[in-house]
Amino acid sequence: MPTFETCPRFTADLQHLTPAQRRRFRRVVLDAFVPDLRTGRQFRPGLRIKGVRCAPGVYELTWAPDGRATWSYGRAVVAGLPHVVWHRIGTHGILDRPLAEGRRADPGMERNTDVSM
Repeated sequence: MPTFETCPRFTADLQHLTPAQRRRFRRVVLDAFVPDLRTGRQFRPGLRIKGVRCAPGVYELTWAPDGRATWSYGRAVVAGLPHVVWHRIGTHGILDRPLAEGRRADPGMERNTDVSM
């Protein structure tokens, strides 16, 4: 199972989503994003994963018609498993500031050993 960590801004953004939006994001991550990460092949087109132009190394994931999350690959926590750093979540508007902390990694981030949210 891939590992992940969340930036403080992601955690704050997540609290602003409705319970239904949080469930939908979690379902997309568990049913599509994680299986695609495991295979190591391209992500399925429905996730619409692409690089964020103003933040090299950061990607956006579409989890609803106006639901976006930004993330990057972090340093491996478990050898051989991808590690995801979640930066922001919300509407398309988060792409104005995809990295609220202004950097890709921060030792103050929460660290988890699976991707279940």
